[in-house]
This record gives sequence, C-alpha cells and structure tokens, in this order.
Amino acid sequence: MKVLHVTPHLGGGVGKAHAAIRGALPAEVDQTFVLLEEPRDRRYVDLIENGGARVIVADGLDQVAHLAGRADIVQFEFWNHPRLFECLASCQFPAIRSVFWSHISGVSKPLIPPGLMEEAMRFVFTTRASLDMASLALLSEAAQSRIAVINSGFGFPGTERRVPVRDRKPAIAYLGTVDFVKMHPGFFDAIDRLSGDDVRVSVWGAIDSSGPVAERARAMRHPERVEFRGETAEPAAALSEADIFFYPLQPDHYGTAENALIEAMSLGLVPVVLNNAAERAIVRDGKTGFVAHSIEESASLLQMLLSSPDMRERVSRNSMDQIAETRTPDQSMRDFMIVWLGILSKSPRHCDFRAAIGDSPADWFVATQCLPGAKWKSPGWKSAQQPSKGTLAHFESVFAGDVSLARLRR
Repeated sequence: MKVLHVTPHLGGGVGKAHAAIRGALPAEVDQTFVLLEEPRDRRYVDLIENGGARVIVADGLDQVAHLAGRADIVQFEFWNHPRLFECLASCQFPAIRSVFWSHISGVSKPLIPPGLMEEAMRFVFTTRASLDMASLALLSEAAQSRIAVINSGFGFPGTERRVPVRDRKPAIAYLGTVDFVKMHPGFFDAIDRLSGDDVRVSVWGAIDSSGPVAERARAMRHPERVEFRGETAEPAAALSEADIFFYPLQPDHYGTAENALIEAMSLGLVPVVLNNAAERAIVRDGKTGFVAHSIEESASLLQMLLSSPDMRERVSRNSMDQIAETRTPDQSMRDFMIVWLGILSKSPRHCDFRAAIGDSPADWFVATQCLPGAKWKSPGWKSAQQPSKGTLAHFESVFAGDVSLARLRR
C-alpha cells in the first residue's frame, strides 16, 4: 500500500506524530512525504527517513500531482498553511483516494472549510473536540459519516510511577508556547494568588525577554516564584523536577493534540487546565486532572494540590494509566490502517478542492476565518502583525505583492 503524505513541512507536532507512527506501521505500508517548502528543522524528517519512509521536497506542483498519481492513497496533513491551500487550489491532481488529517481543531479560528470535508473520501480530526464544531451541521449525512478521530499526541513510553513528594513543597511546571497567542495571561495571576513562601514554578519554552509575557511576569507581586528556563530538547528531563503541570491556555487557542499536556500526564504530573474543548478531550476532571472554569478556580485547585499529597498521588496514577492506555503510536497506527484499508476498495476520484476554498490567496485566508456565506470583516490588523501560523501576515509573506491580499488590509 503506497501512501503519499502532502504536507507543508514536518516540523512541530506534525513531524513528531508521524515519526512515532512510522515506527509502528507494518512493513507493507510504503510511505512518501512530499514537503511543500524546504524544512527548517530536520529532526523529525531524519527520524522518518531512518524509519524507512521517503521524504521529498517538491520542486513544483507538477511533481506533487505526479507523485499523487502513483500512490494508492493521498493524505493531506491539513492546517491553515498558505502553501497547502495553494496546493489544494492549484495542483492538477489526478483521480485520487483522499484522506485529510487535520492538525487544527476548527472549533475556533482558524476554521476548517466545510467544502474540504465534503470533497475528502475521509476527513480525520486529531481531537474529539472537533466533533463539536458548528460547521459539521452544514455537512451532508454522507460527509458526516466519513469523519473519524485519530490521536496525534503520545506520552512517553515505559515511564515509572513517581514516588509522591512529602518532604518538600511540590513544584509546578508549564511547558509549551510562552506567548499570549496561546498561553493564558492569567497564568501569573494564579501563581500570585498562591499562599506560602516556597512556591516554585518553572516555565519551559522560548520567550521574548522584552515581550508581553516577560513584562507581565515582572509585574507580579511575587516574581521570584517564576523561573523562565528556555527551550528544551528533553521535555521528559525538564518535567522530571515537577509534580503539577499548570497549563492554562487561551479559550480560542489553535492546539489540538496538546503534546506537552499528554507528555506531562504520562510522566505522572497532575494537570490543571482551563475549560477549553481540546483540554477537556484529554483531561478527565477530578480523575486524571482538574479542569478549571476560571483563573481564580485554577488557583484554588493549585492550592489544594500543593497541600494534598494523597490527592496528587491518586490523580497522578490515574493520569499515567489513562495516557498509557489511550495515547500510543500503536493505537493511532491501527486507526489509520482501518481508514486506509477502508478506502482502498473504492475507486479514485477527482476532487474539486478549488471550489471549496476559492481561487486566490485572499480567498484561501478568508476560508479559514469565516464560513461560506458569511461576510468577511477586517479586524483592522496592523501591518506589523507577525507572519506566524496562518495569519494574514503569513499569507502576505508567502505571496508577496498579491493584490487580493492587499485588498483585505483596506
């Protein structure tokens, strides 16, 4: 079975997931990954190649179409990346058996265009939270029946149960995006609310020392409680010093698999998260962690955990068991084999992705911001917006000078 994966790149969670699943796939699955841009980080590219798959950087959309014609299945690694939308709209694909694996939830912006879900033979989410998308109601019954959920976040294998800490105050950790685009700014308010003189919080992740996060930390009543530790290539080692994983995210964050949360739980850290869809799909409130409805409640939960070793031990054990049972590469491999084998019996067909997302870069961007029929309203972005993760500035940086995008700024 020849599977072609079309993806902008293999960085971050996408590459990490495929590197893990590649090691679990049976030998008869012949994988090729075609990248739509040069890889900036080859860490997961190398792991995937070492696992026996081919990785090709496309020299144009004609090559992508040629590779698709030789594959039994074409799987699009989907998120709101400008190059992927360009490929979907402009590549002259032959008849294919198409699968989409969505690495955005679609619950909030960026949205998943309903037309893509209609066109795909199978559309696969990475989180059950996506099943609550309002746009699913716009789909035909046939399209709804073709939807599946396959996890892309995995815990650390073979971790030993941790001995509960009783001779010192437990430590708190955060690991992930240290930017208010995802991290909740109330993080520091919650830490300030805790009582005691020996509260220790490690924040792992790249930080702009002159940016809003660092500024907010400096404004704390107890800034000495928080230590910014920077990026780490060894998250298991970084988290080994902590007992509680405090992971409050913005309500409209773009995450799905939440690798950091799953990895922390697999190590036995007790998670405290906010009541967002992606986190609720992972943490079982009161059993494998705690889901707070506000920053104030999260502070109360942290205070309770700091003083309750028996509670921490029970929830830690449950958390490790849940991840070991449900979040493994083997499980996702089996789920994909079911999806792939299920469509092998179907005839390839031509897909009109352009009709689903539009003709121009502006159409592609707007397709991630509002549903079909809704009127686009510019929120008045400043031209200095950072070109990251599917923002208008990202589209502008890829399609420099595009007239359709310039109109969106007006």
